Amino acid sequence: MSLTLEDRAASPVTTGRTGYRHASLTVRGKDRPGIVAAVGSVLGEHGANIVSLDQYSDDPQGGAFFQRTVFGLDHLGSALPAVGEDLRRRLDQDFELEFTLRDLSVPKRVAIFASKSDHCLLDLLWRHRRGQLPVTVAMVISNHPDAAEEVRSFGIPFFHVPSSGPDKSAAEAEHLRLLEGNVDFVVLARYMQILSADLIGRLGVPIINIHHSFLPAFVGAGPYAKAKERGVKLVGATAHYVTEHLDEGPIIEQDVVRVSHADTAAELQRRGADVERAVLTRAVQWHAEDRVIRHGNHTIVFA
Repeated sequence: MSLTLEDRAASPVTTGRTGYRHASLTVRGKDRPGIVAAVGSVLGEHGANIVSLDQYSDDPQGGAFFQRTVFGLDHLGSALPAVGEDLRRRLDQDFELEFTLRDLSVPKRVAIFASKSDHCLLDLLWRHRRGQLPVTVAMVISNHPDAAEEVRSFGIPFFHVPSSGPDKSAAEAEHLRLLEGNVDFVVLARYMQILSADLIGRLGVPIINIHHSFLPAFVGAGPYAKAKERGVKLVGATAHYVTEHLDEGPIIEQDVVRVSHADTAAELQRRGADVERAVLTRAVQWHAEDRVIRHGNHTIVFA
């Protein structure tokens, strides 16, 4: 049984009711009868109002079960520990389930990594400024200084951490210094460097990456030129969690757009960049809202 309870200091959402906020509850484990009823019963005992509930089982006969519930509750900040304790007792005793409980009014803290291509980076910052992404952007880290002025115009700290050559230990040590204890997840917004397994493990937070969807057919430099030569009819993008195995982590979101023989390689790249922005935005938002549950090397996404 595991419990993650996050309730850092935050101002309550203004709803006309003192301390009324929403929380997310994600549950995972072996499927069996009574799970939904048990969760609802505990929340009801605390006076919580369930505003949304999604569930999925990969096999109702003893398969894996997943559930995401959003509920509202008066004085949520003070009530959440007791809710979590009662859920732990009930779900551990009867169902041996794992769950995560979080105050949704406390945005997750994210660090964004980028290189010279800034289309994904600037799109995330713009959406964040417009209030479309429920996150706190703690910092932007880049191995190039090019985007510093634009990033700082959003009021976001920018750190230039050079990273080149085979030995990246100095850069990764600086990454750890900046990130440890300061972020809840990391986004690689077209960061053109490979993170070592050691860095991934020591960071200990989810990392989301975005790339074109030509892999594994067109690897390396110039994938759009290679795609043009092959006459592709679709270009797309994939957002996934990063693991020590390059570009093989659990997929969060994908999308494609049709192209034609008349499109140049530059046009393919422009249209691919549009898809990358949209796919990465959805992946970041869904992760920030606790809509993604990892299960092995794939994900359940309650979008």
